Amino acid sequence: MNGTAEQEAVVRGVMDQWKSAVDAHEPEKAAALFTEDAIFQGLHPYSVGREGVARYYDSQPRGLAAEYALLETRSLADGVLLGYLAVDFTFTDKPGIHVTLSVVLKREGARWYLTHYQVTRLD
Repeated sequence: MNGTAEQEAVVRGVMDQWKSAVDAHEPEKAAALFTEDAIFQGLHPYSVGREGVARYYDSQPRGLAAEYALLETRSLADGVLLGYLAVDFTFTDKPGIHVTLSVVLKREGARWYLTHYQVTRLD
C-alpha cells in the first residue's frame, strides 16, 4: 500500500464507522459520515447530499453486512484523502457481492467526512 500510516488510520477510522452503520442498518448514522454536498454512487443511481445517502441505506435489506480491505490511500491535497477498498457485502437471503470502492475524504474542522463515494462491480 502506498500512503502513510496516518492516512490509513484516517480512512479506516471513517470506514469503520461506515461499516458499523451499514451492519446495524442505521441509515442516518451512515449519512452523517458524509459532507452535505457529497456525491454518492452505490449500485443505484447517484445522489448528492446526506438525504440521498440516507435513502440509499434505508432501502438496503436488514442483515446487510460489509467487510472491507483497504487497498490504497493517497493524499490529494491538504485535508483531502483518497481511499481505494475491496468490499464484500453479504446478505441473509441471497449470495453476497464483491465490489471495489473509491472514497474521497475531506477534513472539516477536526473531523473527516466522505465527500465522494463510488462503487464499482467488476463481475
